[in-house]
Amino acid sequence: MKVQTATPWREKMSFRPISIGTLMMAMATTASAEWSFSSGPNPNAFIQTGNMTLELQCNSIRFAPAGYEDSQDIAEKQGLSIRFLKNGTTEVGAFQVGAENAVLQIVDNYPVEISFNSQQDYGFVLDQLAANASVNLSMIDQDVSYGIFDLKGSSAAIRSLRSECASDASQGASYEAPEGIVYCGGGAKKRVIEPVILDNSEGEWDARVTVNGESIRAMTAYSYFGNSEPPAGFVVALLGEDRSEFLIFKEGSANWLEYGDYRYEQCN
Repeated sequence: MKVQTATPWREKMSFRPISIGTLMMAMATTASAEWSFSSGPNPNAFIQTGNMTLELQCNSIRFAPAGYEDSQDIAEKQGLSIRFLKNGTTEVGAFQVGAENAVLQIVDNYPVEISFNSQQDYGFVLDQLAANASVNLSMIDQDVSYGIFDLKGSSAAIRSLRSECASDASQGASYEAPEGIVYCGGGAKKRVIEPVILDNSEGEWDARVTVNGESIRAMTAYSYFGNSEPPAGFVVALLGEDRSEFLIFKEGSANWLEYGDYRYEQCN
């Protein structure tokens, strides 16, 4: 299969037959139930069978395979191949999940949670899940399937999920932002900055910062760069994985953020 130049982890749409071994596994493990959508504090679109569940959340995917050993294998390999099937036998594209583009970890003692680093990558996956007939979640390095899910009804469920996640109330349910504040400002290039503290940290990354719609992982630092005396009003520093630094301040009724050479004032 050819690979898109835009990202090395998305395989370009092309038609490829699945091997007989994979097809036999698909016949044995494909989830035949329809997709459903659940609203509320943590909206999700999901499909569930007697021994497998695939759940799509606002910012991540949770997959509970048939056996716990499969969850362990995915977490240890830090990889998963999401293969989109036009029908029961034809693969039309794939997304290779790995440490370069996502965080994979076992949560709630069993499911594997995939948190994407880029909302664009997650959007690509959702688009393909909504457009195709079935999805094969397989090993990153072998043609061996952990489970295959029917995508009947996924389009409507994903549409509802996206609508719910776009609302401010849904965003607040997934993350806890310092004071719920959004900051605006900048120089020639204006920015809208939304820092959030994660309810569940992703390893050392316990925060995310969204700048003009692009989200990056960050870690919190409550001391002011070692032993330096913090300036008045300093609350927390968010250190981005791209080496960016966001300093959050609060003094009286004033809330602001410093990023680069600019100060960003509260704008919500």
